[in-house]
Amino acid sequence: MQNLSPRPLGAGLLTACAFVGAFALAACSDDDNNDTPDNAKATLFAPVDVATTDAAKRQVYGTDFATVDGETRETGYVTILRSGEQRGSSADLNTFGLQLDKHMQPILADDGSSAILDSNDFSSILKVGRKLFAVSQFESQPGAMYLTELAQDKATGKLSATKTTAIDLSSIHGIWNPCAGSVTPWNTHLGSEEYEPDAINGATGRVKTMVPYGDTVNPYYYGFPVEVAVKEDGTATPTKHYSMGRFAHELSYVMPDQKTVYETDDGSNVGFFRYVATTAGQLTGGTLYAAKWTQTGTKPATSPLAAADISWVELGTATDAEVETLIDAGTKFTDIFEVGTVTAGACAAGFTYVDASDGDAVVPKCLKLKTGMEKAAAFLETRTYAALKGATTEFKKEEGITFDPDGKKVYVAYSDTSGQMSDAKGDIQVAKESCGTVYAYDVDANYMITKASGVLRGTSTTYPAESVFAGNTCDVNGIGNPDNISFMPGQKTLLIGEDASSAHQNDVVWAYNVEANTLTRIASTPYGAETTSLYYYPDVNDFGYIVAVVQHPYGESDQSKLEDAADKHSYFGYIGALAPHQ
Repeated sequence: MQNLSPRPLGAGLLTACAFVGAFALAACSDDDNNDTPDNAKATLFAPVDVATTDAAKRQVYGTDFATVDGETRETGYVTILRSGEQRGSSADLNTFGLQLDKHMQPILADDGSSAILDSNDFSSILKVGRKLFAVSQFESQPGAMYLTELAQDKATGKLSATKTTAIDLSSIHGIWNPCAGSVTPWNTHLGSEEYEPDAINGATGRVKTMVPYGDTVNPYYYGFPVEVAVKEDGTATPTKHYSMGRFAHELSYVMPDQKTVYETDDGSNVGFFRYVATTAGQLTGGTLYAAKWTQTGTKPATSPLAAADISWVELGTATDAEVETLIDAGTKFTDIFEVGTVTAGACAAGFTYVDASDGDAVVPKCLKLKTGMEKAAAFLETRTYAALKGATTEFKKEEGITFDPDGKKVYVAYSDTSGQMSDAKGDIQVAKESCGTVYAYDVDANYMITKASGVLRGTSTTYPAESVFAGNTCDVNGIGNPDNISFMPGQKTLLIGEDASSAHQNDVVWAYNVEANTLTRIASTPYGAETTSLYYYPDVNDFGYIVAVVQHPYGESDQSKLEDAADKHSYFGYIGALAPHQ
């Protein structure tokens, strides 16, 4: 078995055929499933148990068996690389996760020590010519990106890292807090910069951590998608896409038309954005829109999962070069907006009250757009301008995004629906649920989202002190703070990863059948970890993979349980290898 470590009792061979309900016979059949119902063609996984013992809570373990297109294969969680591991001759350039400056030298603390980042978030897999590469981004300020060359066993599909090299980010002023990502239809890595630094107060606060990439730090250089193109010779070229808007980018997902991109915005009081590229396959220029949520049905919502009509507010059109020119010219927040004062919750005539997150803080403001600054507002203060123009900026913890091409639905995870999403006023009025929800958005023939409906919801609970689940504040048999998600096209299956902190003591990965409404736990992670980089690759040289990174073990909770500092290192790995899906 390709398993990292022993798994809890009950998660092994005996569960191989323990699938849910009507799917059991299809999963264990010896024939080609020609006589089984259509829904038996959905991907099936052997479920894994909830971690209840200390030993289990320290492990990474994944489903032992998976059935894709009627073919069952032995799987497990396979580690490709952990942060701090060296692949290559240079300790400075070939150590996975080492934090470097613009000169490609380690960033040193006052005591002379360097930093190994345990915050690997998104790692893509790219097939380039005859080779396989992974681009990995580390969520920090400054962040890091590494290009890893992969070897693939032709018989088993097992992936291993042969070399990893830091990517030079000096041409894009470094990278700020890179979070989730995706792979474009033209086979590039599309990353992100989350929690854009506060530009209202200038180059202060956390943005000063970017000094290793410039003596004068401009906050407007950060808060954008970052694309990385890789050549077969191992050359990696990063590009920051300023025309896609500046906000707390969680993830950008390119639709099949290669022009429409949906962008999620993480934080409180945030928006949801659509970018339409001018030229298919190029993200260097386009038009930016913000969503307007018009709730249908009872308000406030009596159902935990509401529905809405979605319209789009146009913000502006620009190229990367045009926006970068505005930044290079030293444009400031006060060049874009005139700032008034809030008196008794209202603004003076000519000003608009705006309540939208500013990345580092939520600052309600009375604002007036200055003459001729529409483009700067749209692309440098995107969320604020969206609110000013009447778009909805009440979303909270808007996380992963994916697309089902058969069902014509975009899925978006909301890790928490408290705050303005559930305050019984404004555009969005859904039931409060700190364990989070997943929504489906319908698209039309042009891939424009038109409607929203709730799909799946976590459930807050309190377990008694004597329960083996004591301390979990979300039902362990349901989702807890959904974050990264990925759809398995043609297989009716939505993959859901968690960022549950202590809500689930051990974050897990789920497989959700969107037709049968069945939820199967398929992986578990150690204390204090987060599941990131959840991404499905249906066919890489006749093998399928579900990439799943285990970020910062012992980092969000249970720090006192750490016994060996090396156990904190992130895992870049996958569930598989699966049978391929065409």
